[in-house]
Amino acid sequence: MTDDGGYLLDNARAEAGVRFAALSAIFDPPTFRRIDSFGIGPGWRCWEVGAGGPSVPRGLAERVGPTGRVLATDIDVSWTLDAAGPVVEVRRHDVARSDPPDEAFDLVHARLELVHVADRERALRSMIAALKPGGRLLLEDADPALQPLSSPYEHGERERLANRIRTGFRAMLAGRGADLAYGRRLPGLLRAAGLVDVAAEAYFPIASPACDLLETATVAHIRDGLVAGGHATEEEIERHLANVAAGGMDLATAPMVSAWGRAPG
Repeated sequence: MTDDGGYLLDNARAEAGVRFAALSAIFDPPTFRRIDSFGIGPGWRCWEVGAGGPSVPRGLAERVGPTGRVLATDIDVSWTLDAAGPVVEVRRHDVARSDPPDEAFDLVHARLELVHVADRERALRSMIAALKPGGRLLLEDADPALQPLSSPYEHGERERLANRIRTGFRAMLAGRGADLAYGRRLPGLLRAAGLVDVAAEAYFPIASPACDLLETATVAHIRDGLVAGGHATEEEIERHLANVAAGGMDLATAPMVSAWGRAPG
């Protein structure tokens, strides 16, 4: 998926499950507010790209009912399999390297996916090709360059340490081929691809228990790389994790830009 052949936040690590739970708590509400605004209902056919955890496929299945269909794909479906059932099919698939499914969808959705994909143009073409006439595409991706801080209110040593560790994390992402300014490009990319009724919004959570949980799981996931890259020492990482556990740091995630459009017809 990335320039060196590896995804920094791979699904194989135990921390991935904690990260998926935190991401679900943070981002499922804005994701489903937008999906519900499309009028999703019984019988819809949906493709969830890069599903990761089970929460979005399950939410889609609740909305489309027994007459609908949800295809949930990822290159590693270890954490998605819990969503499999009569309505939800879980399938291994690399959207940047494989042909799109041989069917047409009312909704194609990807969240926090394309920013990490090396061949983003092919992945986008694949998702658009899978839309039926009038079908909706919803892309949601981070834009870490838009708001790069872990602690936007940097007023003490622990906030400065948090932001230095976040700087190291961004450097590691960029080194793996992630586009740290991709989110802001989404509306223009959808218009250029021929979609209509294109619009976008951004969601920027600060100071929630899920933000703290996500920070802890992410730093634990990448701590070896942080140390090896000279971004932080083991002692600094332990101190940062203790600071987060103590609470009151008002941590933030990168803004998630949601852009949507409709296939003509």
